Amino acid sequence: MNLESYKKMYNEDDAVGWLAIDEQLKKVYGDAEPRHHASILKYMIGGEDPIDGTSIYDSHHQEFHRHLVSYGMSELYYHEEKAGGDFSKWGFEFTFRLKPFLEDTENPLWVINVLNNLARYVFNSGKWFEENHFIPANGPIRLDTNTQLVGFVFAIDPELGKIQTPHGEVTFLQLVGITEKELQRLLANPKTEEVAKLISELKEDNPLLITDLERTS
Repeated sequence: MNLESYKKMYNEDDAVGWLAIDEQLKKVYGDAEPRHHASILKYMIGGEDPIDGTSIYDSHHQEFHRHLVSYGMSELYYHEEKAGGDFSKWGFEFTFRLKPFLEDTENPLWVINVLNNLARYVFNSGKWFEENHFIPANGPIRLDTNTQLVGFVFAIDPELGKIQTPHGEVTFLQLVGITEKELQRLLANPKTEEVAKLISELKEDNPLLITDLERTS
């Protein structure tokens, strides 16, 4: 999209990138309303949370799980200088799919904290995540549980994929929890090909790559 077309279609009141994300989500969830959590730190006290907000959908695809999608790693708002770019800001938004355990009835705000911590790393370091990257969590991914998941791999969200927005490409980059054994396997051979192989193996029984905190193998 060139600047002339951009200015004809949008104005300064339009959340151009945000609308593009919502359009992709609508293809999966129709008119279902998510529970949206705006960053309190960002809007209320001028804090440093890099993510503007996160939407949580209740999904019954494959099995019941909560599907979280971030807003803020891509260019969300009207910005003439960003029109027609190759990539929208960092070129991705985080997603996460969580299978809640029996007593886990609350919205998974801990996941939003994880996403903000990863986003803060990206903004501060200038280094970004891509498909087939992985990262240790330096402990359980959720501290108040006995989960054996201690790291994450990054995969393209199986339902949301990639989109072209007026600001450029956005990949929906899904975090997937991995066990200590899986993490050690990747640390021993830290190549994207090995991460891709692990993700392919996980998809055999779990096509949507839903993170189950009770998974042990």
